[in-house]
This record gives sequence, structure tokens and C-alpha cells, in this order.
Amino acid sequence: MTSADEVLDGLDRIRAWQEDFYRDLHSHPELSGHESRTSDAVAARLAAWGFEVHRPGGGVVGVLTNGTGATVLARADMDALPVTELTGLPYASTQTAVDETGATVGVSHACGHDVHVTCLLGAAELLAGRRDRWSGTFVALFQPAEETASGANGMLEDGLAERIPRPDVAIAQHVLGLEAGMIGTMVGPVMSAGDSVRITLFGKGSHGSMPHLSVDPVVLAASVVLRLQTIVARETKPGEFAVVTVGSSIAGTKSNIIPDRAVLLLNVRTYDEAVRRHVLEAIERIVRAECEGAGSPEPPTFEYYDQYPLTSNDANVAARVGAAFDEHFPERVVDLGRVTASEDFSRIPDAFGTPYFYWGMGGFAAGVDAPPNHSPFFAPLVQPTLDTGTSALVVATLAYLGT
Repeated sequence: MTSADEVLDGLDRIRAWQEDFYRDLHSHPELSGHESRTSDAVAARLAAWGFEVHRPGGGVVGVLTNGTGATVLARADMDALPVTELTGLPYASTQTAVDETGATVGVSHACGHDVHVTCLLGAAELLAGRRDRWSGTFVALFQPAEETASGANGMLEDGLAERIPRPDVAIAQHVLGLEAGMIGTMVGPVMSAGDSVRITLFGKGSHGSMPHLSVDPVVLAASVVLRLQTIVARETKPGEFAVVTVGSSIAGTKSNIIPDRAVLLLNVRTYDEAVRRHVLEAIERIVRAECEGAGSPEPPTFEYYDQYPLTSNDANVAARVGAAFDEHFPERVVDLGRVTASEDFSRIPDAFGTPYFYWGMGGFAAGVDAPPNHSPFFAPLVQPTLDTGTSALVVATLAYLGT
């Protein structure tokens, strides 16, 4: 038996509390930056298992030192989304909250972060209970505000690097629409870089019956939206990846009033820094040109927000952890491919100069069309999802710390 096999003998023992904890967490989601109930529950369990507990930047970090050896950091994100759950499950969320705009919104774990938290807690207890089977330092990091791209930076800005030992390797996972029990791996870029842009276009308002006295920002916005589509179609080299999505176009309040401005919300995804720079530069170039052509009275403004780094798996770590996965999960490891969603996990290992590996895990029945992450119907199967995620974290950790 391997060290991982012996540590995972405890899965049967922890399964009952894990499933109860997961259902409770799923029923009590908290929006980004407000994960107080979740953080308290996590910190209490880590302390009970002998971890040294820190709480930088709204997150929770447990450090368990067990002799000499490498340091492995495992991360789980904790926040939920402003999505009203429609799964119909007996433990479905009925929570609401007031968002940053002052609106009351439904809240649910529509991205599986409740799975991530529960699995990392399970791995933490199993490792704490079998210290005879490993040597080194295990760091369990529970991060807030992944969905707003602010949580990793918040922990770093609040002194994370001064509170924990430098990790030799970092790992993380995400539950996705794969079949439950499966593990998806990828070398190199796995999660795209993401940039959101708020663009304000300025026009000149007028009565709807007097368009000749206006500079119509609605027509301007329409021209901008159409022209932006050429960035991917005509400015991105075939074979290179880029997404430019206009997710919102807002202007005006009444049919017979030409407004004085329009606001566009864009989302950009790329896997290459040079492509990313070109796309963002092209957006500004096209928008400025369209505004000049329309005779805008003011130049457009650009506000960048919710910016995510590229997640690119280190080849050496991927090989080492991947070999451990192949041994422990025979016939259950598949090629994940590139995922066009984005993550801020890599900011933490990047801050330490630490290589990392990020993988996907399945959570849905075979043969079904799994709902996408962020869907109101997103609810992974409790099992074997929790067992798989817990096991994967233990196996990956002991690929470095096992004796």
C-alpha cells in the first residue's frame, strides 16, 4: 500500500460528517467578501485537528508541520454567487443577500466552492490523523472572493507570505461538468486569463424626433459592438485563442429621448499574454475610432475590473502528481483540455515563486447533460464527488510528503 492508500483508509470514518457539512454549507452560501460563517466553521475544525490557524484577508489558513520535508499548499475557494438556486434539492439554498448595488439577490453555491471547502477539510483531517505516513508541512488555505478576483490579492496584501512557510508546491482543484469520480488534468495553460471592461461612450442628447441635433450613443454603441467582433475574426491569428464578449449594452430610458451616453460591459478571455495585450489594445483603438467617427463630444472612458491571471500548470508538478493520480485512479484520469473560465488561485503561488498544479474533477452522473458552472441548476452529486475530491488532494499532497 502507498502512503496515500493508508491515509485514505480513514475515508469511511469521515464520510458522515463531510456529507452533513457539505449540505449545511450548500444551504448557507455567502457572497464574496462575506464568508464569515464559512470561515468560522473552517477555522474551528482546523484548530481541533491541531493546525496552527491564521485568518489573513478574510480567508483561513491552517499550517500543520510534521517533521522535515517539503511544504505543500492546497487551496479551496469559499464564496458563493448571486444566483437563485433552482435545483429543487432538499438542502437547496433559500438565502438572499444585498449586493454591492443595493439590490436583494438570491445566493447559492452555483460554482461548487462548497465541494472544494468540504474536500480540503476532509483531506486536512485525514492527514492530521495519520502523521506517521508523511513528513513535511501541509498548508490548507481557504480563500474568499474568488468570484470577484479579489480574494487571493486580499490575503497576500494582509500578510499571508509572512504567516506561512514558503510552499515548495501548490495544488488546487475545481468541480466541473465531468462524470463524477473522474479527474481531468492538463499541462500548461488550463484556465484562461480574464479581463472585464466597462466602457462609457459619450453622445449628445436630444428629442427622439430631432436626431439631427444629437450624437446618438445608441447607434454608436451598436457600431462599436459590431466592430469589436472583428478582433477575434480578423486580428487574432488562426489557431490562437481569444474571446471578446459584450455582455451588457445600456443606454436611454424612453423611446423618444436620445440619451447622452451608453455603457458597454465587455469580457475578454485569452491564454497568451501577447494575445491579451493585443486584444485589449484593439478594443481601445476601435472604440476611440468609432467615437471620433461619430463626433462624440468627449473621448470614451475605460474601466478595467475583475481581472484574472492565466492559470498555467507547471510541467514537472503535473508529471509528478499526474503519475500519482494514474496509480490511484486507474481508468479515471482524463484529458481536461483548456477551460475558458478563469481563476485567481495562481496569484498565491506566483507571489511565492512556487510551481503549481490545478486539475478538474467530475461531479455529475454519466450520460447526462451537466449544467454549466454558475447555472441555477448546478449541484454536483454528493458522492462519489466528495470522496474523489478528498482523495485527489491527499494523493497529490503525498506525492511530495509521503513516506
